[in-house]
Amino acid sequence: MASAREAESDNDSDGETGEDPERQAMDYVSRVLSTVTLQDKARRQPHSLPVEAQDGIQHGGLDLKKSPVSGEDAEVTSLLLLLPLELILHILSFLDARFILGVLPLVCRMLRDIVSQKITWRLRVQKKIGSSFPVVKQEDFDWTSACIELEEQLSHWSDNGTPEHFSLAEGHYAPVDAVLLLQDGSLCVSGSRDRNVCLWNLQNLGKDEEKVLVKPLGTEKTGTHKGWAWSLASCEDRVCSGSWDSTMKIWDIGAEGQLVQDIKGQAAILCLAFLPDILVAGSYDKRVSVYDPRASSPLIKSRKIHSSPVLSLAADDRHIVSGSEDRTLVVFDRRANAVLQRIQLENYLFCMSYEAPQLWAGDNQGLIHVYGSHGGTFQHLRCFDVGHTSQVTGIWHSTGALYTTSTDKTMKVHIPTDPPKTLSTQTHNNVVNGVCAAGNTVAAASGGQTVEIWRFPE
Repeated sequence: MASAREAESDNDSDGETGEDPERQAMDYVSRVLSTVTLQDKARRQPHSLPVEAQDGIQHGGLDLKKSPVSGEDAEVTSLLLLLPLELILHILSFLDARFILGVLPLVCRMLRDIVSQKITWRLRVQKKIGSSFPVVKQEDFDWTSACIELEEQLSHWSDNGTPEHFSLAEGHYAPVDAVLLLQDGSLCVSGSRDRNVCLWNLQNLGKDEEKVLVKPLGTEKTGTHKGWAWSLASCEDRVCSGSWDSTMKIWDIGAEGQLVQDIKGQAAILCLAFLPDILVAGSYDKRVSVYDPRASSPLIKSRKIHSSPVLSLAADDRHIVSGSEDRTLVVFDRRANAVLQRIQLENYLFCMSYEAPQLWAGDNQGLIHVYGSHGGTFQHLRCFDVGHTSQVTGIWHSTGALYTTSTDKTMKVHIPTDPPKTLSTQTHNNVVNGVCAAGNTVAAASGGQTVEIWRFPE
């Protein structure tokens, strides 16, 4: 086991070893992704901190038992607004949230005031889901957007809201390990062990199937990369693909997938995070490396902050968070240029989904973990068992939706409450290696050489 000093060194002595990247990748998959029965999971109960009582919701000065109309307006308003606010909110609960937000403020000032109140949407959410939400508390939480997304998630995956399902089988001839949706779900990019990164036009689904697959990216006949295309990340219209051949390639999707830059790393690229100012890569040689894709010499720094391969990454303008097979979560402070935290874990984190202050992660025992980043440091808040029986390979979290995939051959759909409520379990004929959602579209990477798409009507 490497010491803390060694784990954070800048020494390049553990660079490329000359090992065949395909053999290295196969050994890695055999060790990390083998599907096994998780016997110890049943003995370890997920834990959580005490849940805040929901009875203490502050009503922001509103009296729900009274009409929102003042005495001077009573003669000119409709009979509806003379009802107690509690009854008005109950009536509004039967209307679509987007309709309420878009139309009712145009009707009259009183309805506009009701719709603009944060408590209106918070009460609506609590009545709809009856669970603690959000898991990570925050003062500036957008209850309006959360309510709309939660209700759409509930509607989409209810018995009456079955989505269209498409299985894209023509693009790859080996397991698909990474998938990414772009442009609000109209485009999809997938990375596979056939070494190709494929671009898909999902607007042609159900219309012109021959035009769904646009092309494999790149001009090489042997594939997009010379090794397995293992990881993907995007920033605006640019996509970065990382491979077991130790390279990262940046593609301009707005320019029909033209290659913008080819960056050579020191070892297999297992995970990526792409921001406007930096590209972050986690690699097999235990390193987290930071690049500036705009520079002629893009490497900014590369540090060995783990003692095993780096499996998952997340980043924003303040932090870089990495999870490793060494069962640690490391928080790197970008401003101080130093490791801020090193958290020892029982299991290793295989995937992450981060938008401050919430970090959701899936581990190799099928459990979901939630961290909060209040006050500049990360705190482990919750551990959930959502029903996966082997490794969680993919996780995608937003304000009102949660998707998880696993080597147990399922994709699970949840709402991100405490604990998560599972709305649907989509079973598959092979392992599911990753997931992404955008707009009305969900995409999953399949070990059966396909990209799985679920789409809801507009």
